[in-house]
Amino acid sequence: MKKTLLFTFLVCLSFWSFAQDTKTYAEKLGWSKGAKVLILHVDDAGMSHDSNDGVEQATGQGVATSTSVMMPCPWVPEMVAYIKDHPNLDAGLHLTLTSEWQNYRWGPLAGKSNVPGLVDKQGCFYPAVVAVYFSAKPDEVDKEIRAQLDRALAMGFKPTHLDSHMGTLFSKPAFLEKYLQLGIEKQIPVMFPGGDDLFYRAEAKAATMVQLKQQGKYVEGMNIPEPAELTKAKDIGTMLWQNGLPVLDDLHNSSYDWQMPDIDHKTDAEIQKWYTDHYIESIGRLSPGLTMVIMHCTNPSSTFKYICNESQKRKGDMMAMLDPRLKAFLTKNGYILTTWREVMERRKKVGLDSKN
Repeated sequence: MKKTLLFTFLVCLSFWSFAQDTKTYAEKLGWSKGAKVLILHVDDAGMSHDSNDGVEQATGQGVATSTSVMMPCPWVPEMVAYIKDHPNLDAGLHLTLTSEWQNYRWGPLAGKSNVPGLVDKQGCFYPAVVAVYFSAKPDEVDKEIRAQLDRALAMGFKPTHLDSHMGTLFSKPAFLEKYLQLGIEKQIPVMFPGGDDLFYRAEAKAATMVQLKQQGKYVEGMNIPEPAELTKAKDIGTMLWQNGLPVLDDLHNSSYDWQMPDIDHKTDAEIQKWYTDHYIESIGRLSPGLTMVIMHCTNPSSTFKYICNESQKRKGDMMAMLDPRLKAFLTKNGYILTTWREVMERRKKVGLDSKN
C-alpha cells in the first residue's frame, strides 16, 4: 500500500516540474541539442534457436544495438550462454505474460498454482493480451515478472533493461504500475516512451484510422483518440527520471505492422531492399531525442514455419539490420546509436538531484 501511495504521489508531483522543462531526454543524458539517438532493439531472444540466430546476426554483424530475452521460453539457455560469451551485448528482459503461437507454448516461471489468472487450460500463458487483461490480478503479474528476473539472475545474466512482450504490461494501469515499480526498486531501466512521442503518436493514429476505414466507421475529420498508454506518458516519464532511471523520448514500433505484398514469393534481395527502404523512410521521420526502434530479427530455418507464419517478415527485419545501405544512411545523417547500458550509465552520471 505504501509503495502504491508513493507511486501516485510522485506521478502527481511530477506534472508541474515537467511543464518547466523543454529538453529532450537525450539532452538530459548529455547528448547535444538536436541529437537523434537510437536504440535499435531486437525482441524475442530465447524464443527459438532461429530467433537467437537472428539476434546474433543483427547485433554482431549488423547495426542493431540491443536485445531482450523471453525467460519462460525453451531456447533461453542458448541465448544466455551467448550473452556470457559476449559481455558487451546489451541484453534485457522481454517480460512475457502471453504465449501466442498455437503449437509452441510456454508457461509461467512462478508456477501455475501461484498465478492461476495468467494460465489457460493447457497451463500455459494465454495467447492474447485481452485474456490477461480480464483474467490476471496485479499481484500475479508482479509475482511472474519477478520470477522471470530471478531466473535471469540465477543464471548469471544481469539484464540491462526491462520491456514488455506484446505490450501486455501496458494494457492496464495496475499492470503498468507493477512493471515500473520493479524497475525503480531494482534500478533497472524500463522501456517507457515518456517524452513527446511524436512518431509513436502519429503512427498509432494512422493505424487506428486504417482500422476504422476497414470497419467502415471512419468519417473524414473525425477525432482519432491517442493511445491509452500515452495518456499520462509525460508524467510517468518524469517520475521515472526523478527515481533515477533513463526515459525514452519516443518509440518506433511500426515494422511488425508492415505488410510487404506477396512476401512469401519474394527473393531475399527483394525483401532486404523493401525492409531497408521502410526503415530509412520511417527513421527519417524521427524527431530529436532518444528513440527505441523495436524489431523481431529471425534467421528462419525450415522448421520455423511450424512455430509461426511470420518467417519472412522477421527475416526482413534481420536483413535490413545487415544492409550496408541502412548503416550508410544512419552514418550520413548523423544518427547516434546507443544501448540501454550506456543510457543508464549516463543517467547515473547526471545524478538524482540534477535539474537538467
